[in-house]
Amino acid sequence: MNYTFDKTFSIILLAVSILFIFQATQISDSAYGSTVGPKIFPLGLGIILGLLSLQLFYQSWKNAVRERITGGPTAPSKTSSTDLRKFLIIFGSAIAYVFFLEKIGYVITTFLFLCISFQTMERAKLIYSIIIAAGFSLGVYYLFTSLLGGSLPSFPTF
Repeated sequence: MNYTFDKTFSIILLAVSILFIFQATQISDSAYGSTVGPKIFPLGLGIILGLLSLQLFYQSWKNAVRERITGGPTAPSKTSSTDLRKFLIIFGSAIAYVFFLEKIGYVITTFLFLCISFQTMERAKLIYSIIIAAGFSLGVYYLFTSLLGGSLPSFPTF
């Protein structure tokens, strides 16, 4: 594996996250009564991106050291066509998620996206996928709208 690329990319992602966090702090507070405010979501995404980039750097560094000590790669680096197909299905469903979010609402769109993603990753346990997707989409919607006072597109108004 090419751990140099992973380390370099993690540093680039860390720089992007720092820029993202800085720009998110420049956003003005909410003007229409929402207690959450428009800067919370980008600020949270910037922090998550920064933490994940640090984790990627650490894992790449640790695996590179392990490879140097053992003298060989720790895991095969081939990407199979099945992995590529799974990636394309999840990527396509993420594009559809963005497109349909305003049209059919957060709860239904998130539920469908999670069901498709869970079943793409592992075909078995359809009932568990449905329960987890429904619980997550309804739970996050309730948490964000009721407890935090934010607003999300709820259900379609056909």
